[in-house]
Amino acid sequence: QVQVVESGGGLVQAGGSLRLSCAASGSIFALNDMGWYHQAPGMQRELVAGITNAGSGYYSDSAKGRFTISRDNASKRIYLQMNSLNVEDTGVYLCKAAYEIYDNDSYYFGDSWGQGTQVTVSS
Repeated sequence: QVQVVESGGGLVQAGGSLRLSCAASGSIFALNDMGWYHQAPGMQRELVAGITNAGSGYYSDSAKGRFTISRDNASKRIYLQMNSLNVEDTGVYLCKAAYEIYDNDSYYFGDSWGQGTQVTVSS
């Protein structure tokens, strides 16, 4: 019912920048927090940055000062501007959207994940 699609990954040299995009679509009544997660090879998925529906961002320690999350509620998109990338940032970046749907006079809450976009940082 709710789809999430990421884009913007790619190959970049250390010190470079990338901008990721995430779009949510479907029968959405409201979107709550949305966020970006990083999954390095063989590692657990970790939160990189999240943003509330009011536009307040929060970051992991490794992302602070380098990454900026932003949101466009009208288009149901979030973005992650990643600067000063290093090889440890390599991995799949997944977007998660916390949503509300309204159906049959009831509200339902859930989370939807995208398939991810690959980011590779070369030294």
